[in-house]
Amino acid sequence: MQDLLQALQDKNEQVKLGGGRKRIEKEHEKGKLTARERIDYLRDKETEFLEIGAFVADGMYEEEGGCPSGGVVTGIGYVSGRMCMIVANDATVKAGAWFPMTAKKNLRAQEIAMENRLPVIYLVDSAGVFLPMQNEIFPDKEHFGRQFRNNAKMSAMGIVQVAAIMGSCVAGGAYLPIMSDEAMIVDKTGSIFLAGSYLVKSAIGESIDNETLGGATTHCEISGVTDNKYETDQDCLDAIRKIFDKLGHNTKAGFDRSESRKPGLEGGELIASFPTDRVKPYDMLQIVKGLVDAGDFDEYKSDYGKTLICGTARIDGWAVGIVANQRKIVKTAKGEMQMGGVIYSDSADKAARFIMNCNQRKIPLVFLQDVSGFMVGSKAEHGGIIKDGAKMVNAMANSVVPKFTFILGNSYGAGNYAMCGKAYDPRLIYSWPTAQMAVMSGAAAANTLLQIKVSGLKKQGKVISPEDEQKLLGEITSKYNEELSPYYAASRLWVDGVIDPRETRKVVSMGIEAANHAPITERFNVGVIQT
Repeated sequence: MQDLLQALQDKNEQVKLGGGRKRIEKEHEKGKLTARERIDYLRDKETEFLEIGAFVADGMYEEEGGCPSGGVVTGIGYVSGRMCMIVANDATVKAGAWFPMTAKKNLRAQEIAMENRLPVIYLVDSAGVFLPMQNEIFPDKEHFGRQFRNNAKMSAMGIVQVAAIMGSCVAGGAYLPIMSDEAMIVDKTGSIFLAGSYLVKSAIGESIDNETLGGATTHCEISGVTDNKYETDQDCLDAIRKIFDKLGHNTKAGFDRSESRKPGLEGGELIASFPTDRVKPYDMLQIVKGLVDAGDFDEYKSDYGKTLICGTARIDGWAVGIVANQRKIVKTAKGEMQMGGVIYSDSADKAARFIMNCNQRKIPLVFLQDVSGFMVGSKAEHGGIIKDGAKMVNAMANSVVPKFTFILGNSYGAGNYAMCGKAYDPRLIYSWPTAQMAVMSGAAAANTLLQIKVSGLKKQGKVISPEDEQKLLGEITSKYNEELSPYYAASRLWVDGVIDPRETRKVVSMGIEAANHAPITERFNVGVIQT
């Protein structure tokens, strides 16, 4: 575990360098702060910042030189005492150009802001779409243009959006700050136009420099496109703080919070309680007690459906309902043994009822995943496992209380779905460094894929020796194991990030605080349930 946590720390430190130290120095030479320096200056000192998508594009676009963090830094922070979403282009990465994952990350930040009705601050510094990949960024529903649709939708919802143009702001990207409530610009370094000087010359033959075309003076004194100009990055960020200092307050959702207490286990004890071996059994109840205030956990139906642990507790003072996979072997009242990490009919039935209770009581839900899937075989099928699993999925999918998901260990197949995977709209979803996410385990998948591969080769008339089979198995296993990695999932935004287990309480607490900005307006309704 210490090795995994050290690797996580190293990756975090590397990604914070963006495009590298030389690029950072170039930004400083221009009198500019980097994206992360801007965020640090802007947000309230000694407050938490919850980064979203730190490892986006990790290991991707290597033929283009990489795109650390997707070339944009996003997260939830506090400005003048107000919780908000901050989105800052990183000009040290390809001049802040938009790659496909950049668009996906920006849309995720906007989605979080819309779900939680959080005000948004855009710190714009981008050269626009990365042209060699424009076909993967430009035209589809969830591509570049969707963010401007979201700008308009958020404005109509009454969500405050403030933008600062602190570098380049080109082409379609120019609409983002101008569709915000207020657009400010930094003099001499900030510029905004639909087409830069080279394209203007090419298109209409006009010769003009970029500053005259779309600099701060032009847009604050002539066009009126931007509202105010500022001498430095710091002056501009100070102005944003003044805006947020005067924001009105919204109605809260009313989630319950009392005084926070320390968790049941110290951080080191929590880590020691969790095995890195993904097949080793352990008592998830210990992990739950290690995360909740004072280890105080009120378990629901503790003697029934034991492979899922359900119950209420508090995390950093917030009332929560927890659904967690029990990883040790358990025995039913009939004397039957049930495997840890597997969802059976009784546990699915219990979880469905518990989820409905939490919706009735306005209690946010926390899912702790270490799941191998649903039970299979004739006994399970005859007992109606599909029906009971569907009941759990129905209750979870239709929940109107905010949901938060953490992948501690395994997250396989339909188990990922039932335990509120990304497809089921968790407000936030994070992995521990021990997580593995796929349709099935690496060993099972590799052997299945090997059989398919060998069968195909034999149909072609090729003779496969046992040595060739082993070589193929090694290649397949290596590739599949890479795809199981939590960083593979984080790079594609299947999860919002990979965190130290000791950060779990912070994510839950900030997540519920954010969710509390958005009153629940939808009535809980599960529709037709298979009984």
